[in-house]
Amino acid sequence: LTQCRPELIERTFEAVKGAKKVILHFYNSTSALQREVVFRTDPAGVREIAVTAAKQVKQLAEAAPQTEFTFQYSPESFTGTELEVALDICERVKDVLRPTPQKRMILNLPATVEMATPNTYADQFEWFGRRISDRDSVILSVHPHNDRGTAVAAAELALMAGADRVEGTLFGNGERTGNVDIVTMALNLFTQGVDPELDLHDINAVRDVAEFCTQLPVHQRHPYVGELVYTAFSGSHQDAIKKGFDAQEKRNDPLFLVPYLPIDPKDVGRDYEAVIRINSQSGKGGIAYILRADHGLDLPRALQVEFSKIAQEVMDREGKELTSPELWALFQRTYLLSDAPLVLVKQQVIPTSPDNRELSAVLRRADGSTQTIEGSGNGPIDAFVDALQRALGVKFSFIDYHEHAVGRGADATAASYVEIQDERGQVIHGVGIDPNIVVASLKATLSAVLRLMARG
Repeated sequence: LTQCRPELIERTFEAVKGAKKVILHFYNSTSALQREVVFRTDPAGVREIAVTAAKQVKQLAEAAPQTEFTFQYSPESFTGTELEVALDICERVKDVLRPTPQKRMILNLPATVEMATPNTYADQFEWFGRRISDRDSVILSVHPHNDRGTAVAAAELALMAGADRVEGTLFGNGERTGNVDIVTMALNLFTQGVDPELDLHDINAVRDVAEFCTQLPVHQRHPYVGELVYTAFSGSHQDAIKKGFDAQEKRNDPLFLVPYLPIDPKDVGRDYEAVIRINSQSGKGGIAYILRADHGLDLPRALQVEFSKIAQEVMDREGKELTSPELWALFQRTYLLSDAPLVLVKQQVIPTSPDNRELSAVLRRADGSTQTIEGSGNGPIDAFVDALQRALGVKFSFIDYHEHAVGRGADATAASYVEIQDERGQVIHGVGIDPNIVVASLKATLSAVLRLMARG
């Protein structure tokens, strides 16, 4: 890239000597404002600067036949230049360089300063593209800046208006407000089914290199790459995302359709761990998603509601969000009761008739002593409920039960969820996890009963 100054053009050719392929890009400002205050000349004057540079570039390229040159010219500040003036200058430059359909040149039309709406830039492109001669010998290139915050939109509309090529930078780094962000531009095309032919499968690595080289951090909300762009804090958003992932799994369709996620994070090397962040605004859907995604637990809806309230109370009290490990630790303390006053250590179920089971179970107290309890019922859970009510003197009704496998194959375990109701009508849930489905259901029942007793 070189200005249209003889000494700089010469030095540029020295710098690329020996290279096999080179895009030699020369430019001069052509806008009405710069003609007046910088160059103090008229359109003919800036045209002469460009034509003289084109002649020098062509001569130096012919003296270096070992290098394959592609010539590129920019009327800098194109958006501040009268269209007829820009077209005339580019025609004269093209006349010197004499491109062909087999060896095309690039005419780059920069919004060096973004001065109008994106559709205006696109209209200028369309006007130029329809009037430039030898169109099949020219690659029309887009080079927007972001002064109005619409560089990406301007580039997209310019492509629709006939542009062939986009010049941009990683994450928009550049003068003032920056250039068009080539990553956002590429992934916008990708989401519409257009292959940008850029490898962004590990977008975090691209960001890390850019941040290291520029020493400029990429904003957490930057499209597609920011730390928070695939993250939902809102409870309604989290619930919709959870349901979207559930539907996606059942549909078994490669087309990614999940609310609030414009692309599949995995397509750019991101994972689902940070899709949902749990804070006091989170609802049951977000919390349920984390427990399912990270721990394989598919909570019944009533249990989702109960635990979300418990988690929100903790976050309100501590004034912070809960990470996935912290949420799991809270769930364990609340339902799995690793430090419970009573732990099920052994059980035996004996069928005495087609519709009756006798159960004997051993419970270990916190001090290490044990207690044997016995009961009967039409199944293991019913018999265990009878045994607990007899031994502990607690009255409750068994309301509901759910269970599912966690994992697959030999390492699979069972998760059981129990819902009971005390004499005052309060509903309490319990959870049990064990390789044995019967034991998991008994642990879930004991979990609910101990939580009921703790309430008093």
